[in-house]
Amino acid sequence: MNWGEKAWPELSFAGVAGGAEVGLVPVGAIEQHGPHLPVATDTIIATAVCERAAALTGAPVLPAISLGVSYGHGTELPGTLSLTPALMVGLVEQYVDWAALSGLRRLLFVNAHMGNAASLGVATDRIRLERKDVRVGVVDWYSADDQVAEAMCSDAADAHANCAETSVMLAIRPDLVHTERMLEADDEDRTDGLVFRYTAAELSRNGVTGRPSLATAELGEKLWRLAAEAVADRIRRGRVEEPPLTRHR
Repeated sequence: MNWGEKAWPELSFAGVAGGAEVGLVPVGAIEQHGPHLPVATDTIIATAVCERAAALTGAPVLPAISLGVSYGHGTELPGTLSLTPALMVGLVEQYVDWAALSGLRRLLFVNAHMGNAASLGVATDRIRLERKDVRVGVVDWYSADDQVAEAMCSDAADAHANCAETSVMLAIRPDLVHTERMLEADDEDRTDGLVFRYTAAELSRNGVTGRPSLATAELGEKLWRLAAEAVADRIRRGRVEEPPLTRHR
């Protein structure tokens, strides 16, 4: 169920269900993804995983947080749009506040960009401390399932726009993949042994880390399915989950 496409009477279920439904929030980014993938790759994948998980469970998919924290990609390669980490934290907190006003008190943020991890962690830590009436969780699509996690790093430890990501995009939106550029887009992982952190342009010749030339739609379909099934499993468990212990105060 797509939250944004419904009128308010169709969304009253959240309150009627006593807040037990789990809402999915895709979290992506707008950043360079090499010469062959669109800058909205992370948002597209996060949304597609959520939609497929929703088809398995009936959970609502809320509007995506399309911009993320992409400082690590620098400014040398065009296309990247970034939020500040502090703004991202505030955005997530506001999102939870307003969803709760509609009766949706369990939210699972489905993330597709590693650079969002710190802000999502800070935001959800604050929410779980300050709001006893809501439940929040974060799952990264690329590590939600063991097979997906293994495939994600099979060609590069610091993978980006690599075989796995390109494969998923070939399965989801092949019309947006520049297949004619894939064969020459491969670039090695240069992060091994580094002490300090660097921007994408200091680590990659073209914004890629990995081997997109190996990508196939068949692999992408498998990874997409496995990630969605893993998210669906979390939805089912999240609908009935309660804290293992009661707060003392």
